[in-house]
Amino acid sequence: MLDTSNPGLRIKTVQKLREGFELKEDLVATEEPLEIVLVYNKNNKPVYKTISITMRTPGDDENLVRGFLFTEGILLHPTKEINGFEYRFSCQGDVVEQQTILVHLKPEAYPNIDQLDRHFYTNSSCGVCGKTSIDLVLDNCSFLLKKESPLVTNKTLFSLMDTLTKDQRLFQLTGGIHACGLFDTDGNLLDKAEDVGRHNALDKLIGKALMNEFIPLDDKIILLSGRASFEMIHKACMAGTAVVAAVGAPSSLAVETAEAMGMSLIGFLKAGSANIYCGAQRIHIL
Repeated sequence: MLDTSNPGLRIKTVQKLREGFELKEDLVATEEPLEIVLVYNKNNKPVYKTISITMRTPGDDENLVRGFLFTEGILLHPTKEINGFEYRFSCQGDVVEQQTILVHLKPEAYPNIDQLDRHFYTNSSCGVCGKTSIDLVLDNCSFLLKKESPLVTNKTLFSLMDTLTKDQRLFQLTGGIHACGLFDTDGNLLDKAEDVGRHNALDKLIGKALMNEFIPLDDKIILLSGRASFEMIHKACMAGTAVVAAVGAPSSLAVETAEAMGMSLIGFLKAGSANIYCGAQRIHIL
């Protein structure tokens, strides 16, 4: 029997093609919309502000929201400013309706309205579109990195993907999901998050780091299971990350952003090889 208890999984009947056709049940990664609505006080009146509609894998939604609000600069201290969450969704059978999570802020908390002037619409492949300026990252990031630390050995880097892959349950079941892992400099996996959207996976991971009081991540490593885009480096930078490694390729703007922020960016990471695009001073060869 296939396990359907995880909200991130759905059973679908497929036509398995070998020498002929046969009916077979298969697990696919769930992808559903989530509307994020901020609820806060202004002039003693409640304000409801939709800030994002994102396509994500259900599960760990609260950490996704915490991470998103933090990495987008909307809330500087989400763990202290959020009073609670309220869910409004109805998904039954094959009928999928837009799901909504209301984020109630504490009376004294007020979101960064400047960050809400544009409408955020994200999906599982593109993330928040339209941010093409490194200046935006420089203006929003609150952390300064130490140039020579942390030190990470090449052997540690080469071991990261194998460690994360062994812990990627949803990927093992579906083959269609992204993951982000948080490691210490000895290569120990501290936490991980999975989602059909790589940006969502990173927001979930950073949301967990906020709850565990790991921020800033200046002595940690973030591993991305896919490519490193500008948006992923932006989010990692907002969390004060010094070392980002990706299994795939970085974009040109991702490299330029990492260089401007003093980060170490590693791409095409596999067991035994990697490309270091900037910040090679933090990598120690054994």
